[in-house]
Amino acid sequence: MYKKLFIPGPTHVREEILQAQAVPMIGHRAKEYSDLQAAVTPKLQKLLYTTQPVFLFASSSTGVMEAAIRNCVAKKCLNTVCGEFSRRWHEITKANGKDCDVLEVPIGKAVLPEMIDEKLATGQYDAVTVVHNETSTGVMNPIEEIAEVMKKYPDVMFLVDSVSSMAGVKIEFDRLGIDVLLAGVQKCFALPPGLTVCAVSEKALKKAETVPYRGLYFDFIDMYKFYQKNQTPATPAISLIQALNKQMDDILAEGLENRWQRHKDMAKFVQDWARKYWALFSDERYLSLTVTNIVNTREVDIKALNDELGRRGAMISDGYGPLKGKCFRIAHMGDLTLDDLRWLTAQIEDILKLS
Repeated sequence: MYKKLFIPGPTHVREEILQAQAVPMIGHRAKEYSDLQAAVTPKLQKLLYTTQPVFLFASSSTGVMEAAIRNCVAKKCLNTVCGEFSRRWHEITKANGKDCDVLEVPIGKAVLPEMIDEKLATGQYDAVTVVHNETSTGVMNPIEEIAEVMKKYPDVMFLVDSVSSMAGVKIEFDRLGIDVLLAGVQKCFALPPGLTVCAVSEKALKKAETVPYRGLYFDFIDMYKFYQKNQTPATPAISLIQALNKQMDDILAEGLENRWQRHKDMAKFVQDWARKYWALFSDERYLSLTVTNIVNTREVDIKALNDELGRRGAMISDGYGPLKGKCFRIAHMGDLTLDDLRWLTAQIEDILKLS
């Protein structure tokens, strides 16, 4: 049975986007492909408020997180951790043999700019990793304030995972001084998985030139050479890029400010509903605009609830990792609307006889 997905990814994909993948195949070294990449790139630059390169990787976000580490860390990396997905970046850094330290806060809390400032003031680090939106906890780290701190350390690479916020939340890449900003398209872009968008600063490209053993598939320097010809070094995910091009037209037609406001409105609706019937897990000052993590104060069987929702055509997420069964998560991102969320919460109220 068809289910509308209210999970933190993959998210609901509209029929028009699915159909955009079904156009005839083109050769990835042909002019038709170069024209496609040349068409979609400026739309992505507009989305990210940048004039700098935006790469397209046929990979999950995890691969491009690894790319950021391999290309931008030469000395020592500071991995900020506030949940399971930010912890993944630390695991990637270690797995690549890079020297690193962890700055960790309790789950449900945000990484604060003064914490990063204190660490970077030691002069030990040439890169820092931050997850903008931690989907395992429902926390959105204060990227604007962190960016202000980073301006004090121009030689430190600012690497940001915006996997569950890019295309749902306004992120001004150039103004914030971010060096690598990445996101898989299966979340706020509302596309099928398999493609990662990655903005890379000129500063990051210059840094990559000095870093040995960047690998092959994710080498930023090789990627940039092909990018200048509207190509990719390896075979691109052509069908997904066709869908991305269509989706970017729709996003820009909606209007970026309208899109950001829609996500804020959806977040407020779910958060208010959660406060009424349950409780919010995360620090109220840093609540995510794309996914809400709700404490299971009523001790309901989340699997049974999801099974019944499935029969009605919807799906939500259990808590992640140590929060499994203790929380549940409702995503409000991509092409979902307030009406979708009103319908979903009404279904939950009816199933559980909430009053």
